Amino acid sequence: MHGRVGVLLAPGHEAGVQFLHSRLRAQYDSGAGSFDTNNRQDLNSASLHMSNRFLPNWQSTVQLARSEDKLGSFANATASGTSQIDTRQDELTWQNTITLGTDRLQLLAAHRKEAVEASATRALGRERITNSYAAAYALRRARHLFDVSARQDRSDYGARNTGAAGYGYDFGGGLRASASVGTSFRAPTFNELYYPGYGVESNQPERGRNAELGLRYDSSLVQLDATWFRNRLTDMIVTATPCPDQRDGRTGSCAYNVASATLEGVTLAGGTRIGALNLRASLDWQDPQDEGTGKRLARRAGKHANFSAAYRAGSLDLGAEWVLSGERFDDAANLRRLGGYGLLNLYATWRINADFSLLARVNNAADKSYELARNYGSGGRSWFAGLRYGIR
Repeated sequence: MHGRVGVLLAPGHEAGVQFLHSRLRAQYDSGAGSFDTNNRQDLNSASLHMSNRFLPNWQSTVQLARSEDKLGSFANATASGTSQIDTRQDELTWQNTITLGTDRLQLLAAHRKEAVEASATRALGRERITNSYAAAYALRRARHLFDVSARQDRSDYGARNTGAAGYGYDFGGGLRASASVGTSFRAPTFNELYYPGYGVESNQPERGRNAELGLRYDSSLVQLDATWFRNRLTDMIVTATPCPDQRDGRTGSCAYNVASATLEGVTLAGGTRIGALNLRASLDWQDPQDEGTGKRLARRAGKHANFSAAYRAGSLDLGAEWVLSGERFDDAANLRRLGGYGLLNLYATWRINADFSLLARVNNAADKSYELARNYGSGGRSWFAGLRYGIR
């Protein structure tokens, strides 16, 4: 269940509230001795925001949000008790966008408090507070485009600085080239630290350096993109099977740091319009590698593809998506192979009037059987339908 309400207080000034409630009850065969595993997850989130245009060139948005996640797996459908882990996150953000002629300056300040409230296996009650400050500046001079950004996160891991810089050149005629470099930082989630049988408390933050080169052609009928990327990660957080950390006698999967990893590859994408028919396609080739062993990173495919077609006929929209993925390995040693797969998704939307529309979607329409992790079959054919209402 999801909802959003906004109120226009005055021209350029809006207040609103947004909420989400999701309840998942899933049953599956784990293949590890328990063939009636039940997964339960309750996710709730709510936010309040105030958006103000104080000056013609200054847009300010303040948002206060809370999210709660209760997640657990049980050996049978009748199991009861607390979830295996409950987490809560509160966040206050203030974002400002200032236009300076054709340039744009963005400033951000955020305060985030994360908490582990409960665990089925041991007493927790940990908290983590992160204060963040960020700035980004984008400008264009003739055919040259520049952007630069910087961010600092202050938490239990100290003050961590990241940033990025990019340059683009417009050749004219719809052709543009770009290049960018940047750094990243990601603290392990509380699930990756404390989830029973999965989290490892000694996990370290993930740090990265990335570079990207791109070429884009965009005309009224055709869009083409070619991108080369290289991400080098230190202490990359992955799911390892079996878990290298055996201190708790665990034998299954866990979140774990890969000392050094590289993700390098090429993405090609394109799209065109033929009358009322829109066609799009993307192809990805990458080499996700553990530099310490020279092996491919577990559960990461080297090839991906996506093809889609959307057709509009009056108030009716019809679409199809074909998602393809190459083989991957379930383990870091690359001994347990997981086959590739292809999924067909279909959808339709009927716009009844300006405010109401009916929608329906079928995922995995061919009911393809496949695995993203050994002995954990992914969902088969699924469908949903809904009624969307929005006041213009």
